[in-house]
Amino acid sequence: QRCNIMTTTRIGTEDPRMSKIVVHNGVVYISGQTDATADDIAGQTQNVLTKVDDLLSQAGTSKSKILTASIWLKDIGRDFAGMNEVWNKWVDPENKPVRATVEANLARTQLLVEVQVTAAATE
Repeated sequence: QRCNIMTTTRIGTEDPRMSKIVVHNGVVYISGQTDATADDIAGQTQNVLTKVDDLLSQAGTSKSKILTASIWLKDIGRDFAGMNEVWNKWVDPENKPVRATVEANLARTQLLVEVQVTAAATE
């Protein structure tokens, strides 16, 4: 789905709290993504990044256009290296975004990681 970059488009609005994707003036914003199906940081990170890829695709862009990434880890001391191992294999090495990673109490106890990105819309 191609979005007009000079308007606001909302995709995935079935959740009463938020949109999954907002495209505004050439920038794609995706909601924070989590995964509760895997039991470890590697599995959760991989599943979350797969969701990120899917949402970016729905907005007509890709990870090569990511501008910023915010990452929240339940236990940064335990999981930072494991998350980075998966991230480093996934991120486009020619188009790395700016990124921040912090430790946070996540919304559910089984969640180990949450990722939110913004990306440029494909022109």
